[in-house]
Amino acid sequence: MRTYQLPLDLVRERSPERPVALVRPASVSVAARWFQNNLKADVFYAVKANPSRWVIETLVASGVNAFDVASIAEIELVRSVSTDARLAFMHPVKSRGAIKSAYFDYGVRTFVLDSHDELQKILESTDHAADLNLVVRMGVSADGAAYSLSGKFGVSPDQAPALLLATRQAVQDGLMGVSFHVGSQCMRPSAYEAAMTQVGRAIKKAGVFVDIVDVGGGFPSVYPGMVPPDLQEYADAIHRGFEDMPVSETTELWCEPGRAIVAESSSILCRVDLRKGDALYLNDGSYGALFDATHSRWPFPTKLVRDDESSSELKPFRFYGPTCDSIDHMPGPFFLPADVKEGDFIEIGMMGAYGVAMSTGFNGYGSHEVVAVEDAPMASLYGLAPRSIPTVRTTAEENSRKVVRLSRPKGKAGQRKRRK
Repeated sequence: MRTYQLPLDLVRERSPERPVALVRPASVSVAARWFQNNLKADVFYAVKANPSRWVIETLVASGVNAFDVASIAEIELVRSVSTDARLAFMHPVKSRGAIKSAYFDYGVRTFVLDSHDELQKILESTDHAADLNLVVRMGVSADGAAYSLSGKFGVSPDQAPALLLATRQAVQDGLMGVSFHVGSQCMRPSAYEAAMTQVGRAIKKAGVFVDIVDVGGGFPSVYPGMVPPDLQEYADAIHRGFEDMPVSETTELWCEPGRAIVAESSSILCRVDLRKGDALYLNDGSYGALFDATHSRWPFPTKLVRDDESSSELKPFRFYGPTCDSIDHMPGPFFLPADVKEGDFIEIGMMGAYGVAMSTGFNGYGSHEVVAVEDAPMASLYGLAPRSIPTVRTTAEENSRKVVRLSRPKGKAGQRKRRK
């Protein structure tokens, strides 16, 4: 993988035809060390956040050799990098063929489930193996998360005790555990503590001993308009919640960070192929790395990458991707110099999580070149850059802030005043 000091160095050397994923392996190392040093838990990286081979290699080199995998393809990827990695098959619904292959071909021993049917499927597909680690996925509240993940998976509180008991009885020489997910990009550390309280009640009601408490993922990163609390507050909340759970001193604490480890590590370099007023047509879009910018309307931070001097005036722009589909539209607003034009390159930051990982080949687009860069990310929770991304206000927003709004009496007093 070629390395450049700055994205501008790449643009100066050549004008890449395809969009480029600008990756920063050092930021992955820093994030991995933070979780290992500050959270008293076994760290399983959630491969789905960014399944790039360089990410897996960087994590293994940084001491993280445990992975949350959701498919045979992810298992094969990790095994191709580390033959002795700990793998937890954390997808609650798996085919019998996938379970069998994971166990017999790749040495996976940890499987998650959220129903009696899935429990039976795992037992039958592994020939009732004695060394299974079985983890029950619990449904919990997702208040404070940008994406709720409670609708599709997780056994409900009223059904959890029976499933916990059945799973405990099915485990022979392995471990039995519980897991949950508070939702992606969780902005409230207390959500973990609250979820652990919910799970603790179910454990008490079931009357079982658990060997593993897995707090899942949801750890956030920085985006425009979304600056989470300090990550230490999340660690402290989890430690408090774990202390209050009905578990023993031998119970293991696990976590599955994804976004928080890789979000800062990548940005996307796009070319402007056409400008129509405030609309910029790019060579990457919603079928490429900009899925969240389209479907969740996240206004990712942007920079104009050019040698020539740029206008000091910033204007809001919307983006369109390269496909023929009109849904390939990113409303933003994305603030860039007013004189941005065809042929310019734009860097879109904080794209390391669910960026290139979401790319498709639709309409013949979606592939990315990958190069490493040595500059800092646009924002960082680990001290590599400022903790927040400045938000730009439009002229209309600024004018509205200057308007003095007088309070109006409410109730009968207000009605009398309005009649006068």
